[in-house]
Amino acid sequence: MDSSQGSTLSSNVAGFVEGPSTRQQVYYIDQLPLYVKELIAGGAAGAFAKTVVAPLERTKILLQTRTEGFHSLGVYQSLKKILKHEGVLGFYKGNGASVIRIVPYAALHFMTYEQYRSWILDYYPALGTGSIVDLLAGSTAGGTAVLCTYPLDLARTKLAYQVVNTRASLPNGTRNFHAQPAYTGIRNVIESVYKEGGVRALYRGVGPTLIGILPYAGLKFYIYEELKRHVPEEHQKSILMRLSCGALAGLFGQTLTYPLDVVRRQMQVEHLQPALQTGGAYRSTREGLVTIVRDQGWKQLFAGLSINYIKIVPSVAIGFTAYDMMKTWLRIPPRQKTKSISTA
Repeated sequence: MDSSQGSTLSSNVAGFVEGPSTRQQVYYIDQLPLYVKELIAGGAAGAFAKTVVAPLERTKILLQTRTEGFHSLGVYQSLKKILKHEGVLGFYKGNGASVIRIVPYAALHFMTYEQYRSWILDYYPALGTGSIVDLLAGSTAGGTAVLCTYPLDLARTKLAYQVVNTRASLPNGTRNFHAQPAYTGIRNVIESVYKEGGVRALYRGVGPTLIGILPYAGLKFYIYEELKRHVPEEHQKSILMRLSCGALAGLFGQTLTYPLDVVRRQMQVEHLQPALQTGGAYRSTREGLVTIVRDQGWKQLFAGLSINYIKIVPSVAIGFTAYDMMKTWLRIPPRQKTKSISTA
C-alpha cells in the first residue's frame, strides 16, 4: 500500500488496522445511503441519551399521573422512594420500552426532518431557506415519528406507571406496593391493550401527543437554527454552542407544550387509576385540560415540569454529542453539503 492510500485510509477510519478487511468496512460504510446513515446515527444517539436520564423520566411519569404515594412528593423524595421499594432497577422500569421506542423515533425524526426540509426547499422555494422551513420540517417530522412509534410509548408509560415493592413482602406473601395490573414486559402490554380495545386502544392519547409534538418539534428546530444563525461563523462548529442552543430550544418548547403531555399521560393510564376519572374518560384534549384544571388544579398541568427541566439539558447534551460522534464515524457530510450530495 503506497503512502497516499495509507493516508486516505487512516483519515477515513482512524484507529483501524490497515488491510483488506479495513478497506471492506470503509467500502460498506461509504456505500450506505445517506438516509440510512442518518437513521443509524439518530437512533444510537437517542438510545444512549434516553438511558442516561431514565431515572428522571420514571419519576416524571409518576408525578404526572398522580400515582398513589407519589403525587405529594418532590423529585428527590420520589427518587428515594423508588430506590427504597424497588431498588436501583426501579429507576429503569419501562426503560426497555423507552429505548425500543426512542431508537426508531429518534432515527425517523432526524432522517425525516432532513428529507422534509429538502422537499420543502425543492418544491416551495418561495418559503426561502430561513427558520420557517425548519419549523415546518421539524413539525412534520415529529408527527411522522410519533405515529410510527406511539404504541411503544404507550407501553413505556404503563410499565413505568406500575409500582411494585421488590424489597418487602406483605403479610399474605405478595410484593405489590399497591394493587395494579402487573405487566411483564413490552409485548405483554401491547397484547393486553390490543385485546381490550384493538388498534384504537394502542393509540389512546395520540391526539394530545400529536397536538403537543407538532409545535414542540417545530419550535425546537426553529429556535435551534435561529439561535445558530446569530452565532459568529468561527463558532458554528463548536459542540458547546450546539449543546447550548439545543438546550434552550428544548426548554422553551417543553414549557409551552407540557400541559398537553400531562393530558396524554393521564389518558394513557386513566382506566388503571379511577381517581383520574371524574365523569368518565377524557374524550378530547380540550376536555382533559378543562377537567384537570377544574378537579386537580392548574398546577397539575405542570406536574413534573421541574424534573423535565433537569433531565432535558443532559439529554440534549448527550444526544447531540453522541449524534456528532456517530456522524463522524459514519462519514455523514456536514449539513450544508447534504442536499447537494443526496440529489447527486
